[in-house]
Amino acid sequence: MQRLFAIVLAVLLWFGFVETAPAQAAYDNLTPCGQSQAFATRMKESTSPTAARRYEQYSKAGLLCGDDGLPHLIVDNPAHAGDFIIPGLMFLYIAGWIGWAGRSYLQAIQKGANPEAKEITIDVPLAIKFMIGGFAWPLAAFGEISTGKMFAKENEITVSPR
Repeated sequence: MQRLFAIVLAVLLWFGFVETAPAQAAYDNLTPCGQSQAFATRMKESTSPTAARRYEQYSKAGLLCGDDGLPHLIVDNPAHAGDFIIPGLMFLYIAGWIGWAGRSYLQAIQKGANPEAKEITIDVPLAIKFMIGGFAWPLAAFGEISTGKMFAKENEITVSPR
């Protein structure tokens, strides 16, 4: 019985650790936009100069187009990082910058006189000060997280009496 168990275990381990071909995403249905007939048709049918420039840039950028003639984003391949990852990270950075500047402004006006009025009528010099300082928001956020300043104290959190 022990030998049978050993053989079964050996076989299972063997097939569990045998190298197989790495999984490859199939982009067989996508062609470079510069070589796509449907893309070329869309490019010829574009009427505005802005659209024509965009199509020209798409054909030169190495984007991949589908059967519909439209570019498709490839998000799982590092070779296409510029198509999605870099713009996505820039969006997150800019959104964080705006949020951090707004949060800092709201915290600053709460300490002054008549904060409700400064929420309605924005104190522009103060807001610009926080917008300029907001570019370093990842470092400032890390500092507040590590010191605990970002989080409310336990006694400030209301709990339902149930």
